[in-house]
Amino acid sequence: MVPVENSIEGSVHESLDYLFHQADIQAVAEIVQPIHQQLMAVPGHTKIEKIFSHPQALAQGKKFIDEHYPEAQLEVTASTAYAARFISEHPDQPYAAIAPRSSAEEYGLELIAEDIQEMEANFTRFWVLGSEIPTIHMKSQTEKMSLALTLPDNLPGALYKALSTFAWRGIDLTKIESRPLKTALGEYFFIIDVDYSDKKLVHFARQELEAIGIQHKILGTYPIFTITDIEKESQ
Repeated sequence: MVPVENSIEGSVHESLDYLFHQADIQAVAEIVQPIHQQLMAVPGHTKIEKIFSHPQALAQGKKFIDEHYPEAQLEVTASTAYAARFISEHPDQPYAAIAPRSSAEEYGLELIAEDIQEMEANFTRFWVLGSEIPTIHMKSQTEKMSLALTLPDNLPGALYKALSTFAWRGIDLTKIESRPLKTALGEYFFIIDVDYSDKKLVHFARQELEAIGIQHKILGTYPIFTITDIEKESQ
């Protein structure tokens, strides 16, 4: 399961770039989860000189950190769980971590500030990667397909034509974003999220993309599950 977008910080580019450039695996489910960031430290620590966390969590708590710990150094880690584990392994250091409440429980840490995210309505989209949909005991609300489009250089209005294949069929696009192709400056691929409720129409739109020379890679076809705070607390 990988994060792909946060309501405060936007897309998680590492995940999207990996799926486009390297991975053969696809998203088979999307989970939208409320995110509450907690600041934690080894019990008894009052002086904090370094704060560890994933870049997204550091960014979500930046306003709080600037106000309450302006002198603290920020250290990036691969995940929030790793940050919590790391500071628990260095109990003699003036370290803190930003991580979910469950990490404090798992690593014996003390919460020194709760819900420090900048916005109360802080949600993250996660993609479940795999070959089949896992068993998820929630009701799916809708289904989407995510595509990465590569536009030909010699096709005037290529992006317009790509989007038109969906527009004139009445297919909703819920997101469009450009990312560098990493080939030359000014070359991009485009990620679009497509409403997949009418699968036949989307299939015809993809056929039209191929007919006009626009290459596309399916990043995922997936149902969407949203976790509420009540559901999260009951787990």
